[in-house]
Amino acid sequence: MKLLSLALAAVLALAATTAQAVGTIDLFTTTASTSTLTLAPVVPGGNQPTNNPCLICGTTQPQQPSLFGYNNFKSTGNISEYLMFSTATVGGSLDQDVLGTGYDVGAGSILRAYLLSQLDFNGKFAVGIDVNDTGKAQTLESFYFLNLTQKTVLAAFSPGPGGTPLPTNNNGTGFPDYTLSGFDINRGDIKLGDQVIFFSRWSGANDGAESFFLVAQPGGAVPEPATWAMMILGFGAAGTVLRRRRTSLLAA
Repeated sequence: MKLLSLALAAVLALAATTAQAVGTIDLFTTTASTSTLTLAPVVPGGNQPTNNPCLICGTTQPQQPSLFGYNNFKSTGNISEYLMFSTATVGGSLDQDVLGTGYDVGAGSILRAYLLSQLDFNGKFAVGIDVNDTGKAQTLESFYFLNLTQKTVLAAFSPGPGGTPLPTNNNGTGFPDYTLSGFDINRGDIKLGDQVIFFSRWSGANDGAESFFLVAQPGGAVPEPATWAMMILGFGAAGTVLRRRRTSLLAA
């Protein structure tokens, strides 16, 4: 009986250690509608554009839009592994594996306003990854897009044991080396009033801070503000014509 008790205690201790190693991400439920994120060594537009919001960054981003919070995790050099959530708190700085404040997705929220004004009407977007190393590639273990309110996994990059090496492609702070695509804020499993959050787990950090920030949808041009205005006017004119035509038909 004593040996059985010792064995059970050892199993429980191992399980607790494993759960701690996996992290807070285990609190979220994987659903059948979870999308698979795609990683590509694509540089989305060169240097980080002005007002391109950071989500998880190891250094202060001087171009961060006003009121758009992010996790300034304050990189300290060689770290064996990072487990970092984003946060909508301005000036936020989270410890390892600590949930931050979620981004609202309702009408008028800063995240939705940015996506609709800078990206496309469908709410699709990507995440650029800036890697800084000393010649030894870091490894992206996983990246998740999560519904913090519903505790569900919306989209995931999780290649399995060993992760994916990320050698630097475009060395320099603010220069993205990779693009994660497959994000969509207008999903059926994101309701108005829900909050979303991002999580990244990477290992082998050995140089300057890494950053994860919003970028335009890969492969699609972002219309200029004047183009948006013309499109809106065009839709309005088309609607007026249709209404007049419908009124004429009813009168006949």
